[in-house]
Amino acid sequence: MAKRITNKKPQFGHNRSHALNATAKKWRLNLQKIRLADGRTVKLTAREIKNLKKAKKN
Repeated sequence: MAKRITNKKPQFGHNRSHALNATAKKWRLNLQKIRLADGRTVKLTAREIKNLKKAKKN
C-alpha cells in the first residue's frame, strides 16, 4: 500500500449554469504511485513528481 506524503487536499466549489444554479463540484488531485530509490512506494501529485525529476536533473 502506498503512503501519501503530500498534504494537499481537493478543492471544492460550484458549477454555475446560465440560470446561476449551483451544483457541487470537486477538483481532485492528480495522485500517482511512484517507487523511491529505497524501494518504498509513495503517492505524490503529478506536479511534485515533475519537480523532483527537474531537481534531480540539475
